[in-house]
This record gives sequence, structure tokens and C-alpha cells, in this order.
Amino acid sequence: MRIEVTVPNLPESVTDATLLDWHKKPGDPVQKNETLVDLETEKVILEVPVPDNGVLQEVHHAKGDVVTSGDLLAVIETEVRPTVAETTAPPKKPEPAAVPEAAPRPASFAQPMGPSVRRLILEHNLDPTQIKGTGREGRLTKQDVLDYLESRKRKALEETAPAPKPEPAAKEKPVAPAPEGRGERRVPMTRLRARIAERMIEAQHTTATLTTFNEVNMQKIFDLRNEHRARFEQRYKIKLGLMSFFVKAAVEGLRRFPIVNASVDGNDIVYHDYYDIGIAVSTDRGLVVPILRDADRLDFAEIEKAIVDFSQRARDGKLSFEELSGGTFTITNGGIFGSMLSTPILNPPQSAILGMHVIKERPVVENGQIVIRPMIYLALSYDHRIIDGREAVTFLFTLKELLEDPVRLLLKI
Repeated sequence: MRIEVTVPNLPESVTDATLLDWHKKPGDPVQKNETLVDLETEKVILEVPVPDNGVLQEVHHAKGDVVTSGDLLAVIETEVRPTVAETTAPPKKPEPAAVPEAAPRPASFAQPMGPSVRRLILEHNLDPTQIKGTGREGRLTKQDVLDYLESRKRKALEETAPAPKPEPAAKEKPVAPAPEGRGERRVPMTRLRARIAERMIEAQHTTATLTTFNEVNMQKIFDLRNEHRARFEQRYKIKLGLMSFFVKAAVEGLRRFPIVNASVDGNDIVYHDYYDIGIAVSTDRGLVVPILRDADRLDFAEIEKAIVDFSQRARDGKLSFEELSGGTFTITNGGIFGSMLSTPILNPPQSAILGMHVIKERPVVENGQIVIRPMIYLALSYDHRIIDGREAVTFLFTLKELLEDPVRLLLKI
């Protein structure tokens, strides 16, 4: 039976997708539910599964093509499905004369790997079995592939390096070497990067953005973590990080200042009586913002587990549209890259975003004495159309008070 594989229905906010990678080529046997092709949208990578066992007969789009919902991707013939013996028995060795001189470009891989790893292997026509994986259970990581490419490049340079030339005679004028490293490459933006650029320009043009700053003494949070870290990890099987404190503080601040949790819709202000907190996550494709739904109902362990899960699946391109849609407030942490201070850009239609930065030990004055404390700068960018300076500054100062005395987070005082 002939089965047509089409582009799945895309959400209303997504008009099309780019064909990223084929996992099979025409003539290959395919198994039900294994990934046939990856489609890249402006938010996530969609894995289109095989609908039934059979053989891939036709491919109707090439890598890089732009497709829309319902477009025909491939045709699978199920009546020519391979038997169990054919799929499990080792292939027969062909006659020597029939052996091709060059191996075909790999189209599928035996071991699991993320889309970015697969893309590198396909672009450079690599054999993944020749690369040592350092990830969990020997899984290939992007850095493994980059290290392999670099080592191969160094080896090629050593093999092709010319023998040293004899010293020129005194009367000969040495020729200056040609400058190196001035090449150029033109690489198209990924769908996600193009969408990020579009939204950044949109935010700048459609909002009246202003940023206010404050600093927070993290000493009491550090002391609390050090005291309860081991028992927390033993009970919940997750490390007690810092982000859960900031999420809890943000939720309490949003309770007290509902306008910071609101958004603009035409001439209306929409107040949200729920707290869906976006957590910015950096990936090799760009920044994505998965949403912690109903963050006010989550405890510290649930927040930490959700953030770790988001980070891993974001880097593997496994987040769903639903997990990246909505949100009433966002937290972004440039401190993990060493940022000392920055002004985060709003994520419309949200009206505020909190920027965290690197924690540094600095001298501060406490009770008339100079002491060394772990300090962090916080930045709150907000839409001045609906949030006044007084509300923004007071909101950020509330976060400072809660973080500098974390017991107040538990007592909600």
C-alpha cells in the first residue's frame, strides 16, 4: 500500500518550516515510529515519524526546502515491507566486482544524537562510528564532532606542510608571506535565529522600554544552600540551584505588583491571575524560552527539575510548541556567561523581563564595617506604557528584600 507522508499541522503562529535533515534515503527500509525527517521551525525542531513499516520509495523535498502544513514530503510503500529475517540477518557479502568504490553518504545513524550533531556529521560527510562519544552512555556531543574535525584538520596540515626552504642567498630579497585567515563565509540564518532577530526589532519598535537596576547580597542564600544542599539532593535527587530562589521571589513580587505581570492588547491592559514564568535557555541554535506553567504552585525541587529538563531538551531540540508559547514574565541569566551588567530586551507581549548577572565577591558595608559578600546585579526592563517607574523600582526592590532574607519567601512576608 502506498502511504504519503506530509508536513504535520503547524500552530497558527508558525506559517512554514525548513527541511533540516533526512534520516533515510529512497530505497531504505523504514520502521514504524522511527524518525524519517527533521523540520526546523522558528521555535522547535519537529521530528516527523514513519507511519508504518515499509520501504521509502520517493522523497519530494530536499534539505533546505521551505514547506508548509500538508505538503507532501515522501512516499512509503508498505507492500514491499522487509521480512524479519531480512531486517535482522546480516547482509550478504556482494561479489567483489559489485562493491562500489566509494561509500555512500550516511543518511541514518545507529546511535542517538541531537539535531545539531547530526547536522554537523551530514555537512562534513563524517562516519559517526569513527568519532569517540563523551556524552552519557557514549553518546556523541557537538563538542566531540568539533574536536574530531579540528584534529583531522591539524593532521591534514601536517601532512601537506612543505619542507623547510633553504636560507636565501644574501643578495636575494625575502618575499613577505601572503596574509592568512582573511576568508569569508556566508551562512544563512537558522529559522530560530531569524525569528529572534524579528522579535528583537519588534520589541524595540512597539514598546517604550526602560531598565532599572539594583544589587543583591546573596550571602544568606549561599548559607542556606550550603546548610541544606546534601539533604535536599538526597531527598529530591536534584541539586539545589539559585534559579528556584529567583523564580519564587519573582512570583511573590508579581503577586504584589500585578501590573508587572500584565500585557498590552490594543488599548486594553490584560491582567493575568496566573504566573507562567519564561526561563531563557541558550542553545547552539539560539535562545529559547520554555515556560514554567503555574510557577506559584511549584516547590523548589519541582522548579529545579523543570529547569534541568528544559535545558537538556532545548539543546536536543525536543521542546514542544506548547512549552514555548505564552508566558507572563521572563527571567534570563547572562551571568552564566560572565555578564556583569546588561539591559535585557522585552519578550512581547510580556511587559517585563528580569536579567540576572554574574555573582562576584565585592566589599560592602554592613553595620559600619567593610565585609566581603557575594553580590549580583539585577536588571528589570519594563514597558513604560503601562508600568510606571515607581512600580518597577519598588518591584525590583521587593525582589532584593526577598532574596537577601530568603526565609521571607517561605513565610510570604
